[in-house]
Amino acid sequence: MAKVSIIEREKKRRKTVAKHAKKHAELKKIIADRGASAEERWQAQLQLQRLPRNASPVRLRSRCALTGRGRGVYRKFGLGRNKLREAAMRGDVPGLVKASW
Repeated sequence: MAKVSIIEREKKRRKTVAKHAKKHAELKKIIADRGASAEERWQAQLQLQRLPRNASPVRLRSRCALTGRGRGVYRKFGLGRNKLREAAMRGDVPGLVKASW
């Protein structure tokens, strides 16, 4: 189980990313637009830098929904490898069976 403070920090980051997502996307679009003037692109870059650091989606970490574990998390299920294995053994995940050969 991950520390509660780490899990709460991640929740706070997700809120910040969601809050600034629209503005962040608009600025990134202006910066990538080759048709815009250099001055417009420069101003967009400066505004992007003024946004909070945690407003960038790159800073998000995928975590297990049950334990908060940050490594070994399957995106498709949102669970860490250990909890996914337990859920598969119980039969909670339809279509997922343990491999054996």
